[in-house]
Amino acid sequence: MLTNAPTVRSRPEWADDDDPLLALPKISLHDHLDGSILPSTMLELADQVGERLPHTDPETLQLWFAGKVPEPKIAFWDDKFAITTRLMQTSENLARVATEFVLELAADGVVYGETRWAPEKHTGRGMSMDEAVEAVTAGLTEGERIAAEAGKHIQVRQLLCGMRTSKLSYQIAELTVRHYGPSVVGFDVAGHELGYPAIDHVAASALLHRASIPITFHTGEHDGAASVRETVQECHPQRLGHGTRIVEDISLNGTPLDVRTTVRTVAAARAAGNAVFELGPIATWVRDRRVPLEQCLSSNSKGNVVTGIDNHPLGLLKELGFAVTVNPDNRMMSGTSITREMRRAVELFGWDSTDLLDVTTTALESAFLPLPERERLRTEVIQPGYQH
Repeated sequence: MLTNAPTVRSRPEWADDDDPLLALPKISLHDHLDGSILPSTMLELADQVGERLPHTDPETLQLWFAGKVPEPKIAFWDDKFAITTRLMQTSENLARVATEFVLELAADGVVYGETRWAPEKHTGRGMSMDEAVEAVTAGLTEGERIAAEAGKHIQVRQLLCGMRTSKLSYQIAELTVRHYGPSVVGFDVAGHELGYPAIDHVAASALLHRASIPITFHTGEHDGAASVRETVQECHPQRLGHGTRIVEDISLNGTPLDVRTTVRTVAAARAAGNAVFELGPIATWVRDRRVPLEQCLSSNSKGNVVTGIDNHPLGLLKELGFAVTVNPDNRMMSGTSITREMRRAVELFGWDSTDLLDVTTTALESAFLPLPERERLRTEVIQPGYQH
């Protein structure tokens, strides 16, 4: 299936060789398949299918996807995902990308991961959505096998995504019901948030609730606390994808926070010796019910939520008691990994091994995995891995 025999490398594509955090066992919950394809694979598949890419050098290509090479310009950020998904229109190519994805996670120290992807985006060359699910299942299984042979034991499951901008979310929910089992473990709604309300996907969410299938939901990323409120109250997800702008339902000294300036505003108030927080109703609900927030530091610091990673409120959310998890979002498009996201949290917020164990345990508890397996991973893998 692959030109070169795949294997687990000593580190993932986007992490430093000597980072001791590589050795820590990790859980990844918010990890898009189509945003994590390796640049070298993109070039090979583009040549195979006759797709012209913006750049032909792997490093420059990745930097363009990450927004660090400005040309050629695109009209809308989602157009970049259209490029990667055009390379994943056959069972073979989709399975290949899934296999390589597992091996990247294994190199990152991930012991359990969930990848999410939108089946409706992979039917352009005649593949059915059911066939696409089967291809990803086969690719993930192959990746797990190769990793196990290399001594890296990892489980990677898949979440099927409906899109906020699409009318097909109910069909994707039905697809999820058909394939729910060992590989497909849940459902997500992704895509552009502003102007595409969660309420449009109530029927899909209700179908999955009736089938006892867990869901997560992108919210509080491109729109504010009102969007989070609607998502939580109308669609009742078990987790929130991003959810960062829930800080806008928190007041500091009587004034609502703005996600773009939260870090600076809080720092100034604390320097003045007066920082009193009050949570609004939806922030209280999410915190008190321990609804997990799938936080993505690097991805949400490129101007879409905040500008600059030092302005991301992840540290504050954890401090206030929210159930936060650390995730890469799109490994290739953000040039990151769980290891790199953890390193940035250590540098930004002064987190130590106790904090990293805390967010990892929260992620494990939030995984769409049966309780006995979560308990096994906690006692046999996660806790021992943080005691060294």
